[in-house]
Amino acid sequence: MNSFKTILSDTLHLFYPHVCNGCGSDILDDTNLLCLKCINELPHSNFAQHANNPIEKIFWGRIPITSAHAEFYFAKESLIQALIHQLKYKNNMEIGFYLGELMGKSLLNSNRFQNIDYLIPLPLYPDKERKRGYNQATVICNGISSAMNIPVLTNRVIRLRFTETQTRKHRTERWENVKGSFVVKNESILHNKNILLVDDVITTGATLESCGQAILKAEGTTLNIATLAFAAK
Repeated sequence: MNSFKTILSDTLHLFYPHVCNGCGSDILDDTNLLCLKCINELPHSNFAQHANNPIEKIFWGRIPITSAHAEFYFAKESLIQALIHQLKYKNNMEIGFYLGELMGKSLLNSNRFQNIDYLIPLPLYPDKERKRGYNQATVICNGISSAMNIPVLTNRVIRLRFTETQTRKHRTERWENVKGSFVVKNESILHNKNILLVDDVITTGATLESCGQAILKAEGTTLNIATLAFAAK
């Protein structure tokens, strides 16, 4: 019987191989998304453990936040870029959830992200979300929620207008591009709450700043920020 199961498993693996989402290797357990080599190569930042880290410094003098974190360093042609590309453009929500869980565990191991009431994903413009089929920030939030047992609050922060890609804009242009793009619907639910605003990648922080300003209009609200990756300029 065990021999038959082994043959069946090998046959299924031949026609439906389970491969690493990072490097494509088939040397991994069927329950894992990444092989041990790729797991060991994930460029964790450990920012969650440290006050005044590079993510928090981005917002100095711009918006009052309690704590900020990015789980990984982002670089072009890197493993993290490939995984985030799969999440955003290849419908690979599984990898987004997995990376979100890793970030949630890092936040749990820090004493700087305690008593968070809600996770809020940075909203996409509705037409863009419909076209993609999901918001990648919500997928990440679901992973964090699985690790931290904190509810995800969606459809409360609204993106009012489509904004052009920020990729080739400098800091001032990025801010002008997203200024006034967000509003909170029924903001009383955020009164006196401690919020963690979540996105995939942070560069200048202009979009998160604009969204954070809308959230902080709610009475007594405090704001934290977390992203999967940090793309240093």
